[in-house]
Amino acid sequence: MTTTLAGTDWHGKIFSGGWRDGRGGTTTTVEPATGASLGDIGLADAQDVSDAVDRATAAQPAWAALPGGERAAVLRRTAILLGDHRGEFEEWLIREGGGVPGKAAFEVDLVLSELWEASALPTQPYGHLLPTSEAGRQSIARRVPIGVVGVISPWNFPQILSMRAVAPALALGNAVILKPDIQTSVAGGVLLARLLEEAGLPDGVFHVLPGDAEPGAAVAEHPGIGMVSFTGSTAVGRKVGEAAGRTLKRVSLELGGNNALIVLDDADLEVASSAGAWGAFLHQGQVCMTAGRHIVLESVADQYLDHLAARAKNLPVGNPFTDQVALGPLINETQLKNVDRIVSETVAAGAEVRAGANHRGLFYEPTVLAGVTSSMPAFREEIFGPVAPVIVVRDEDEAIAVANDSEYGLVAAIQTGSVERGRHIADSLRTGIVHINDQTLNNDAYAPFGGMGASGNGARFGTQSSWDEFTQWQWITSRDQAHPFPF
Repeated sequence: MTTTLAGTDWHGKIFSGGWRDGRGGTTTTVEPATGASLGDIGLADAQDVSDAVDRATAAQPAWAALPGGERAAVLRRTAILLGDHRGEFEEWLIREGGGVPGKAAFEVDLVLSELWEASALPTQPYGHLLPTSEAGRQSIARRVPIGVVGVISPWNFPQILSMRAVAPALALGNAVILKPDIQTSVAGGVLLARLLEEAGLPDGVFHVLPGDAEPGAAVAEHPGIGMVSFTGSTAVGRKVGEAAGRTLKRVSLELGGNNALIVLDDADLEVASSAGAWGAFLHQGQVCMTAGRHIVLESVADQYLDHLAARAKNLPVGNPFTDQVALGPLINETQLKNVDRIVSETVAAGAEVRAGANHRGLFYEPTVLAGVTSSMPAFREEIFGPVAPVIVVRDEDEAIAVANDSEYGLVAAIQTGSVERGRHIADSLRTGIVHINDQTLNNDAYAPFGGMGASGNGARFGTQSSWDEFTQWQWITSRDQAHPFPF
């Protein structure tokens, strides 16, 4: 595959003050559905990160000094270019990331939304005129850029989970160093660099440094980076937070989830099972917001299981680039083995397979497990695969207790015939997001997004939240004339 965006050939290169060789060499990006090679990407090492920080530090002041309307115009041009080339972006998401076409189109729509929302930030008010008790003294507080922002993004939604930090950080006057996951470095890195390059972003303001642990650790540790935004697993997020803390940089962590879908006894079970299937099986369950625990009141549990299992059995699995399927491949063999282990251990512990639990290569069938208890791996672990464990509870109070029985706290959803019941439960859930009469997978560019506990350190994304994330306050006072003090 080759990009149709006009310009410099990116093959085997990193993007840092132009396209250049990375010190980490090159690697081949592959299509998980077939194992076919899709092209070579350049790899960065720690020295490449250090060099990028120097270039970004040099370029950032001039970018921040531009009138807000000029920064906004670059982002608007980026959005227009993406609209013109969205077919290419979707194809890379399908082939490199294993997503089905609907998922790819949905992700590109989210990226467009992020760009348009971010383009409105530079022309918003960026400070306050403060009261002062002294005559002849002016006191103001203003937002100023952090400087250089590091972004470490994952493979499952590589474009949106990069751009939701990149776009607002750029809009508010920062330079950005993006370290995309090595498995989706074209979809989540190269193409974004090409977009911003073509849109006229000044040289040195944005860098894309693909690689594995070494450049990621360098981004977290480098003292010249004032903030790091990380999206990924809780285990790695803890390491990023620890490394960032050593240089006292701001750190934004959007981590894993083991999310509850609560089904009450007054829910429409046809609708609830549809929400459950979508929430559990979209993108093969490889989403931090996946419905990983289906908590169902016992009076309707058998009916819900029947509906959910029937939906799972009717979902075709295959190559999303060549076949009409609902699920594509898991991203790699490691992920497959982990999903299969969790299912096998849960079944060995007494759970019943109602659908799936089989795979052909990386293609794992949508799986429904009945009889799951809180001690089983499918309840305790983030599966990151197309598995719907169903846990039966007696009443609302037990549903709340079971939903909260997790170190994670990203999102929950509630299916009920009464919004009042749903809101009562929502008040007791320890999650950053709750959806009533919906499923767990929702994202709006203008809404705060983030989790509690092991799911992250708060709501880190969303239009207005971006001001808190990607700028810092500066207090300035001034007098027309200096005056003496008692000393």
